[in-house]
Amino acid sequence: MLSQLEVNALLDTSARGLYGLFRRCALAVLNCGSNTDNAREIFETYRDFGIHLMQTNRGIKLRLENAPGSAFVDGKMIRGIQEHLFTVLRDIIYVHNEIHLNPNFDLNDSSHITSAVFHILRNARVLHTGMDPNLVVCWGGHSIGRTEYDYSKEVGYELGLRGLNVCTGCGPGAMKGPMKGAAIGHAKQRIGNGRYLGITEPGIIASEPPNPIVNELVIMPDIEKRLEAFVRAGHGVVIFPGGAGTMEELLYLLGILMHPDNAGHAFPLILTGPEKCTEYFDNIDRFIGSTLGAEAQQHYRVIIDDPTEVAMGMRDAMDSVKATRAGGNDAFYYNWQLKIENDLQQPFKPTHKAMAALKLNRSLAPHVMAANLRRAFSGIVAGNVKEDGIRAVEKHGPFEIHGEQDIVTAMDHLLISFADQNRMKLQGDYSPCYHLLA
Repeated sequence: MLSQLEVNALLDTSARGLYGLFRRCALAVLNCGSNTDNAREIFETYRDFGIHLMQTNRGIKLRLENAPGSAFVDGKMIRGIQEHLFTVLRDIIYVHNEIHLNPNFDLNDSSHITSAVFHILRNARVLHTGMDPNLVVCWGGHSIGRTEYDYSKEVGYELGLRGLNVCTGCGPGAMKGPMKGAAIGHAKQRIGNGRYLGITEPGIIASEPPNPIVNELVIMPDIEKRLEAFVRAGHGVVIFPGGAGTMEELLYLLGILMHPDNAGHAFPLILTGPEKCTEYFDNIDRFIGSTLGAEAQQHYRVIIDDPTEVAMGMRDAMDSVKATRAGGNDAFYYNWQLKIENDLQQPFKPTHKAMAALKLNRSLAPHVMAANLRRAFSGIVAGNVKEDGIRAVEKHGPFEIHGEQDIVTAMDHLLISFADQNRMKLQGDYSPCYHLLA
């Protein structure tokens, strides 16, 4: 149910209107199953796509023109995609009216940002009361091979057998596999209300369209609020192999867990993959040790080729999570206790100027260094797959990232290994969108 003012805002094609954002997100949802992660390519392929709102006495109808045929079966839209389409409508309007235009929210204030994330998740009805901690966030690459995908599915299956629910970035690859596996595990245990929560944001949704397993979808306004939503709503994180985006997520979480105010806070973190990924995780562990130190390495476990051990580790850790939340009189459905610094919450727009200004040196506190490294990888993600980032790199050349010699060298080695393993792009030749300078 939308008011006439809300409909007018959605149909407004001016720079201040919401139509452009609504159309892009709607097209991304309808393009489920796409084999490209280039947002600009998707928008150019369907440049004649149109979506129109028709207000009736009973509510809103959407009329589509030239939509991707994969969203339909025998002339009717797939039910899950239809639900995702109306999620786009719900979240864009809610964020615009109740967050951005709400004078009660000061989005420069850390506590207000955390409350805004809570309001968006609550409006989407994904915060479930009366349940013990059981939501496992799974991060990993959208561009992965079959062996890694099957492994992520096996981990999800083992999680589902133990009654654990799954939350991912909602896209393909390592975001889809755990959900698919958990669905089978839940079915075997006759769990009829399994949760497959997907959290995305407008900048990434076109290159990582929601997969069809997602039964709860939320579109956050930006990447920082998306990341905060993961750690506030989730109870633990499993990280599968991925590229720059996966490193961005890992560094974000380490920046939180290494903060002195979060010492002793139970938040299990497991890095895992099949046997062939041993070198991949060795490279990541080496990078973390060389840039953030041995303390950072204490915040995660690496488990190779053992889905059962991963699931058992998460299941057993839920008791510690429950004790931490209960001891702090905190909610199980939203982690209010966790301290997240304002510099991890503020949207980072990866312009050439902003990327060149990043400080990557050892004079910084480890959690601050992690936050800056996270921004650097965020810019690389933007230059790879986001429409604005791709255009900026084409216009002005690669981003320049400056830092101390050993830090820049460690980044270079890691990113080269990602590129060599085809973790930076789904298809086509990979051309780096960055220069690393000491």
